[in-house]
Amino acid sequence: MAEATPPDTGGNMETVTSADGTEIAFERTGGGPPLVLVHGGVCDHRFWELSDVRATFAGHFTVYAMDCRGVGESGDVTERSSAGQPEAYASGDADEYDLKREFEDVAAVVESIDDPVTLLGHSSGALLSLEAALRTDNLHKLVLYEPPITFDDHKLYSDAVLAKMNRLLDDGENEKVLVLFLQEIAQSTQEEIETQRSAPDWQDLVDAAHVWPRSLSAIGGYEFDAARFADMTTPTLLLSGSESPPLLKDATAPVNDALPNSRIVTLDGHAHEAMLTGPDRFIEEAIAFIREEN
Repeated sequence: MAEATPPDTGGNMETVTSADGTEIAFERTGGGPPLVLVHGGVCDHRFWELSDVRATFAGHFTVYAMDCRGVGESGDVTERSSAGQPEAYASGDADEYDLKREFEDVAAVVESIDDPVTLLGHSSGALLSLEAALRTDNLHKLVLYEPPITFDDHKLYSDAVLAKMNRLLDDGENEKVLVLFLQEIAQSTQEEIETQRSAPDWQDLVDAAHVWPRSLSAIGGYEFDAARFADMTTPTLLLSGSESPPLLKDATAPVNDALPNSRIVTLDGHAHEAMLTGPDRFIEEAIAFIREEN
């Protein structure tokens, strides 16, 4: 089992070493059974603070809110340049990035915890959590909120949008990269975008803008193989918003069909970010499921 250690800089963040040696950071709060939170795109661990979701969960669980690779205080595939960008991406070479490393990152956090963990992932974090579940035996339950897996004729992004994001990144227009991601990929409302823009971590996300096009491209190429999950008996709750984009809603049923021990709960009147638009309902469904006897 991996061992979590405090970072050299001190503070409230801790780190665990992932399979490839990358340091993955998380913040631990609360007390009780362990709950690991995995954020989605254009976020870091502070996303869960926007509607006091983390604080509420911390009244019931020991919450481990992690920063995904390249975001917040987590490491990346290579050292950063003097300009603050990872050397590999500053030079235009993205070959070192592999989405599988992010699956291992989540698994490393789970494995660093002594007791069986409930793993909760949102959006791309839900995909990372789903794959991490195949890489650890230390799970109690799994909560997935609309993993962006493409089925049928759906596409996660258009080539034009990805090309525009990369052009903006090359031009140093990092904030426009984030806003374009939220508008075109997450299909966030203007209210949701402004909520995130007003959060204290916004500038940090702007500074990490190189992460979003690369992960978007990798997730768009992810192929879901139902057979790989046939023996995964971890009790799983699949959350979906009734107003979410079709791609995200339509992915929920085939994932549910592939998992032997899962069910779907639809959050009526909400879209892809019910933790912002309806935090009470989101929290209620998650806690009820986690506490449910199986």
